Amino acid sequence: MMENVGVYKCPECGTEVNEKYVFCPVCGGKLDWHNLINKENRILLKKEIAPMIKLIEVYNPQVASKAKPGQFVILRLHERGKRFPITISGASPEDGTIRLVFNEVGTATKQLGSMNVGDRIMNMPGPLGNPTKIRNYGTVLCFGGGVMIGPMFWIASALKKAGNYIINVIGARTKELLFFEDKFREISNEFYVATDDGSYGYKGLDFLRKILDNRDIDFVYGTSVATATLREICRITEPFGIKTVVALTPIMVDGSGMCGACRVTVGGERKFACVDGPEFDGHEVDWDSLEKRKRMYTLEERILSVFSEVSGFSS
Repeated sequence: MMENVGVYKCPECGTEVNEKYVFCPVCGGKLDWHNLINKENRILLKKEIAPMIKLIEVYNPQVASKAKPGQFVILRLHERGKRFPITISGASPEDGTIRLVFNEVGTATKQLGSMNVGDRIMNMPGPLGNPTKIRNYGTVLCFGGGVMIGPMFWIASALKKAGNYIINVIGARTKELLFFEDKFREISNEFYVATDDGSYGYKGLDFLRKILDNRDIDFVYGTSVATATLREICRITEPFGIKTVVALTPIMVDGSGMCGACRVTVGGERKFACVDGPEFDGHEVDWDSLEKRKRMYTLEERILSVFSEVSGFSS
């Protein structure tokens, strides 16, 4: 019997089993550990939902059974691959799968986008980070920007199920980069769309002030890779005194608080986004330091991207 294989689900009845079992203790089915282990982290579904934005479903029963809205996984595609985080956009414990939405912007995410159904991700520890605090706040305004529209849908759905009146807003640079619009409409009491260029819906975020003026909002939740967008949302909500929580996406390496790469300053204190977050009170975030840290390796990332494309080197 193999050692340290962890906990898996019997393919016949779904019962959680570990390495001490040869047969499932519930249904009696023989457990093929070789196939169970090799199936883990395989891509079962892949589709493009917007230009350069892809959705994949990955088989990992352990992560799927524990994942909650707001959490993330760290991916390492192959032996020479770098580690990078992706926020989970959904989980199906019954099928043992998690849903990931990502934008092909860097070397690693482009490599992930080139993988096909049946391919296996080498490592994918998770779920990591603290989950979103789901409860009945009252009236909640949720904003999902760009690729983070994916995980925002899972969060907004959970808040809706908790009994909240949900005002959903999704935004992107242009109309072509929007997705999940129909899904959001189904779970929204009110629904709005914004684009930076005004190609669809409202142009920019200034219209949020009118919503806040005309509604008694109890809670605002925002998620976007664009730090400037989250900062603007917090600027808009602060005069209204509305609790505003944002999911930050700083540089991250190990995801366990050891490397310190994801450190942010919140309320004058140093925090690690991977273990203290990734969600924080947006009105207490030191946005200047966050933006500066996120730009630290911009030049190196561009050089690596160009080098990888020219040489075919995998990182």
